[in-house]
Amino acid sequence: MTGPAHTARSTAEARRTRPAPWVRTRLRAAPLTVLLGAALAFVAVLAAAALPRAVDRGADAALRSFLHDQGPSRTSLTATATSRYGPMDPQQLDSALAALRARTGGAFRLDASGPVHGARGLRGRPLAGPELARPDGVDPQLSLVHLPEAAAHTALVAGRMPGASAPGAPVQIALSRGTAAAIGAPVGTVLESRAGIFGTARAEVVGLYEATDATGAYWTDLGCLASPCLKTTTGLPPMRYWETAALVGPEALDRLAPWGETAEYFWRLPVDTGVLRADLMPSVSREVASFVAGPAATGLSRTVGRPDLRVSSGLPDLFARAEARQQAAAPLAAIGPAGVAGVAAVVFFLAAGLGGDRRAAELRLLLARGGSRRSIAGRLLGESAVTVLPAAALACALALLFVPSPRFTASLLAAAGVTALALLAFPIRAFVLLSGRRGSRPRRRLVAEGLVLAVTAAAVWEVRRRGVAPSGAGLDPLLVAAPLLLAVSGGLALSRLQPLLVGAAARVAGRGSGLVGFLGLARAARGTGGGARPSVLPVVALFLAVTTAGFGVTVLGSVDAARLQAARQAVGGDSQISAPAGQSLPPDLVRAAAALPGVRTSVPVWTSDGFVFGDAPTPVHITVVVAEPAAYAELARAVGRGGFDPAVLAAGGPGSPLPALVSRDLAGPKVLRVRIGNEDLRVAAAAVVDGTPVLPGAGAATLVLPAGPAATALPRSAGANRWFGLGRTDGSRLTELVGAAVPASAAAQYRVGTSSSVVAGLASDPLQESAGRLFWASVAAAAGFALLAVMLTLVRAAPERAALLARLRTMGLRPRQGMALVLAEALPQAVVAAFGGAVVALASAALLGPAVDLSTLVGSRVPAGLRTAAGPVLAQALGLAGLVSAVVLAEAAISGRRQITTELRAGDQR
Repeated sequence: MTGPAHTARSTAEARRTRPAPWVRTRLRAAPLTVLLGAALAFVAVLAAAALPRAVDRGADAALRSFLHDQGPSRTSLTATATSRYGPMDPQQLDSALAALRARTGGAFRLDASGPVHGARGLRGRPLAGPELARPDGVDPQLSLVHLPEAAAHTALVAGRMPGASAPGAPVQIALSRGTAAAIGAPVGTVLESRAGIFGTARAEVVGLYEATDATGAYWTDLGCLASPCLKTTTGLPPMRYWETAALVGPEALDRLAPWGETAEYFWRLPVDTGVLRADLMPSVSREVASFVAGPAATGLSRTVGRPDLRVSSGLPDLFARAEARQQAAAPLAAIGPAGVAGVAAVVFFLAAGLGGDRRAAELRLLLARGGSRRSIAGRLLGESAVTVLPAAALACALALLFVPSPRFTASLLAAAGVTALALLAFPIRAFVLLSGRRGSRPRRRLVAEGLVLAVTAAAVWEVRRRGVAPSGAGLDPLLVAAPLLLAVSGGLALSRLQPLLVGAAARVAGRGSGLVGFLGLARAARGTGGGARPSVLPVVALFLAVTTAGFGVTVLGSVDAARLQAARQAVGGDSQISAPAGQSLPPDLVRAAAALPGVRTSVPVWTSDGFVFGDAPTPVHITVVVAEPAAYAELARAVGRGGFDPAVLAAGGPGSPLPALVSRDLAGPKVLRVRIGNEDLRVAAAAVVDGTPVLPGAGAATLVLPAGPAATALPRSAGANRWFGLGRTDGSRLTELVGAAVPASAAAQYRVGTSSSVVAGLASDPLQESAGRLFWASVAAAAGFALLAVMLTLVRAAPERAALLARLRTMGLRPRQGMALVLAEALPQAVVAAFGGAVVALASAALLGPAVDLSTLVGSRVPAGLRTAAGPVLAQALGLAGLVSAVVLAEAAISGRRQITTELRAGDQR
């Protein structure tokens, strides 16, 4: 029969007999596996895509904070020209500024605060008026400055702003209100200078102003215009004097050179550091270098018409320092992400192994029915693509969206790499599974493990031999790879040792009356899931996770310890109070400070300048420190500078030299003649020390003498002038004590410092904060992937374990005993691997620690090396072991009963 009805029936029959699509069928057959695979790919790609962007954001924040802390002076382009090529009028100053601004706007832009330009005399003149204030009898100094935009940054409080002066009349100036009050020069005062090479000069104060933004960037490098400056002379004895500056109008530009011996015209262009990026530092540095000494500098000189125009900037040096800081921190910051990548790769391999074991019979059947290994791998790749690609695309999009950064190349490359691993892991595993064996598997494994051990030993030896790659050489791959190679080697070694150790434990348990412990340990020693021995991949995953966490904890702990030590050396202890020069601390203040909560050691000291007379023609200047020996010794030990045994300062008999600690440059003669003030003393060098907590650094010549009855010969007319304390102390409490013990007018001259405030300042660097956040995120991610590896191992062994428990249930095994059997089987490997990883982490810190320089992360120059502490590392291992135990318990409680029930209903078909 022919016709439309027959044709439709034939088409329907053909559709019914057409094979179902392979990928759709396989995905429908195991929906849970599909979802888990997609979730694993999503999490891994999300982490891989977000990590580079987070690192970029941290690098940008660290660069901007570093440049901001340098101040606008060093982060500006400053052009200068002198008056030797003739004076400049206001129009020429403005046109030169316009020419400078026209050259900017390429790789960088100017700050919104705007440029600062003007003219100033290079030197100040001493003022001769007897009515002016002279703290120590030294004449105040006055400089003259012209700022075209001063009106926008000042508020007139008295008089008027300066204008033109008649020929021969004093130059009209305006002083800040603080300057006028400090030197005693109200409106109407005529100031006359001392005679110089240009004779005498006069200036009339016609107005007083107040800076509206005295702490702003505008007044940086403008001398003492916003407020007066109390300076000290460099001679002996040092003497204080007022240094001031005054504003003049544009009509007085030609008066600047006679007043200041010569005049300088300047233009300061502040660079907007808040938008700079770490990856653009090279281009910005090149453009700035062109301004300083390049084509841009030559063109500006011709445009301005000043051959002596010079442009300077501290930005090239700051960029070099910032890049060195980033490169120094990069190896330490990369260890955590590298560990996460290793654990994630192990998880993908485990997932591929689980899938291969589950579908081994199916794949071999396809191969037996004529399918080639290449075609089967291609079909499996199609399955993976349908599962992985949508999850990876979504994860990458979310990372780009929620972790904003102008750079995305590294994120896309990292996401593509993880996606490729997720796509290819199972097809490659299937291809290998279907391939014929080319040799003995134990021999191949032994060769591979030997190769890993050899590479690990070579990496560790090379790191210890040459140290970390020098600054500027980029990321040091050896320092990043060495801890991870040690973890892999430790995991391989443990996988060899664990069957022997657990087997011995099983034999011991077999001598008892119970069967559960023996059976569980025996299965743990033999391996589950069809293997002849326990799988090495879960052990390696746990080792990588614990080693990454342990090594990172060691680094961060060493950073904290080194930072505290650096802070103590900067302060001289945990807290300090210093009296002004020539004064002493009130005894009540010393007693109150010693009684503060948290202070465990109080060390009042007296310091003074002195001289040592010896064979040299001139005496050696020294710093004399007088303190109670026992307390001072404890302070020196805590600070790490100048440690000694207090017994060496025990006084001798009457008339004998006073025992003293001397620095290395005074360690020659046994008896020294010392002059302190107007008194001469004979002191005996009882011990040589490398410095004193009282002074920063170890280069100053010092002499430490004991306080008490033995020091009665010292010319001490006053009490201690410095106090040091050990123990956590609140700096605000110390400041309150000083305010209560001394007059309010003198309280500002007392210096109060605490190590906690210094530590907080050192730790506020965004570069260090970014490294810390990256480490803890890496620890969490590595732990999560390690737990996933354990779960995959449990899932891999679940069918065989369920069958065993079902058989044992028919023999009278109780549910509680079944739970104990699961724990005895799964926990030994996980717990031993966790604590083995802790041992490897400690070994990594001990082997690689001498090559690690923590100065960048500390924020101060410190000796290289790591401080190994077992406590934090074991805490990390305990935490991960506890999580593994919880996962095992949860898996046994949730899935064990259901699987056993299924086995009992279906019967044993194996």
